[in-house]
Amino acid sequence: MIANALVDWSRAQFALTAGYHWIFVPLTLGLAVIMATMESLYVIKKDEFWKRTAKFWMKLFAINFAVGIATGIILEFEFGTNWSNYSWFVGDIFGAPLAIEGMLAFFMEATFFAVMFFGWDKVSKKTHLFATWMTGIGASISAVWILIANAWMQRPVGMEFNPDTVRHEMVDFWALVTNPVAIVKFFHSVSSGWMTGAIFVIGISSWYLLKKRNVRFALASIRVAAVVGILGTFVLMGSGDGSGVLVAKYQPMKMAAAEGLEKGGECAPFSIVPGVEIPGMLSILATHDIDGCVPGIEDLLNGYTDHNGISYPSAQEKIAKGKRALQAFKEYRMLKDTNPAKAAEARRVLDENVDYFGYGYIDSPEELIPNVPLIYWSFRVMVGFGGFLLVLMFVVLWAEWKGKLEKMTWLQWVALWSIPLVYLAGQAGWIVAEVGRQPWVIQGLLPTKAAVSSVSVGAVQTTFFLFVAIFTLFLAIEIRIMLKAIKKGPEGV
Repeated sequence: MIANALVDWSRAQFALTAGYHWIFVPLTLGLAVIMATMESLYVIKKDEFWKRTAKFWMKLFAINFAVGIATGIILEFEFGTNWSNYSWFVGDIFGAPLAIEGMLAFFMEATFFAVMFFGWDKVSKKTHLFATWMTGIGASISAVWILIANAWMQRPVGMEFNPDTVRHEMVDFWALVTNPVAIVKFFHSVSSGWMTGAIFVIGISSWYLLKKRNVRFALASIRVAAVVGILGTFVLMGSGDGSGVLVAKYQPMKMAAAEGLEKGGECAPFSIVPGVEIPGMLSILATHDIDGCVPGIEDLLNGYTDHNGISYPSAQEKIAKGKRALQAFKEYRMLKDTNPAKAAEARRVLDENVDYFGYGYIDSPEELIPNVPLIYWSFRVMVGFGGFLLVLMFVVLWAEWKGKLEKMTWLQWVALWSIPLVYLAGQAGWIVAEVGRQPWVIQGLLPTKAAVSSVSVGAVQTTFFLFVAIFTLFLAIEIRIMLKAIKKGPEGV
């Protein structure tokens, strides 16, 4: 019971930190593009209006940027405090992209941020514009390396297990970088940031319209934000399609859970809500083939054969191979210095079953099933809100283009109250991605319960509630400062 409680509280603490961090990251990514576009219009048109417009959104960007850094630093420290077994087991691989992110992207962001925020009228217009764009690009580069690390946890590549050091060690850095899961995750996460920034700007600008203040500024901001958001959402949809194919291929249990699919097969249906299905649609989404085989939860537990005649082992068979790998590993470690011949035989058995090593820690097939209701409904929140927000951006852009938006009070209210929806969609997406791969912290290699540090439950509980207080305070301070800046409004427009 204590071990289970430790895992649960450690997971809760990490989820808390990651969830709070993701409140700030997407707005940083989205506002960076929007304010850089506005400053580009200033440099091109030589119109001071666009400079003042860009400076206002830059102020909100800076507030959000500062708080996001604080939560991100704490997140990385938790790998050492709460997940030391994980850090030891795969630190040679996981640490590399995080180190690059810290040394390259973070310092790049910080350097150009200083020029961008404090360099107005101190450097040339083009130099300042370059710094603004590089701040945004730096934020995206930072996201690249973090997502490379995360994608490796979803689909581990480019490494080999070394039983002598009890670590997975990198053998192909390029495979890590070009992991297709990482590429899709990057475009999906960054484009979701564009949508977040767009809805945020549209919503705040609509507030100005409701107050009949800074009307030209509000309409111009909506125009730029809607274009950026619509473009980002199309990238989001394309990368989401690619992500679905990869999840179906490398994490079929996550796909089954997201669809609540108990029994799969060919021409699998897509569930809109329980009891409402589109025949064959899931096969199209998951395999780009209406006759494609999508296994359900029962298939994955019991084993199945797909439409190409390829057989996949049952969960019980994987667990048995995993336990053979663990036993062979223990024998190898015990005998390698005293009985080389038996150690070599143990090493051979280990190599034959090493792909199932993580399954050796699983006690029953039921452990391999994630929280299906949470993943199922989170996926629908993500897709449903995302679709609604895309329609909203098109309607707002059309109304602004036709010169009708200023009089459409109802649409302004809808836009304002849609700000929370984009955050809910983003959080729901990460729930699908991270809860959906449970019980694995590294897919197929290391279950969550084997990755946790040997610390007391009480210590984790204490820090959990401490973080709740600190992060909530951070968020409250950010909201208060932002509301104060918004209430004051842009200067001179």
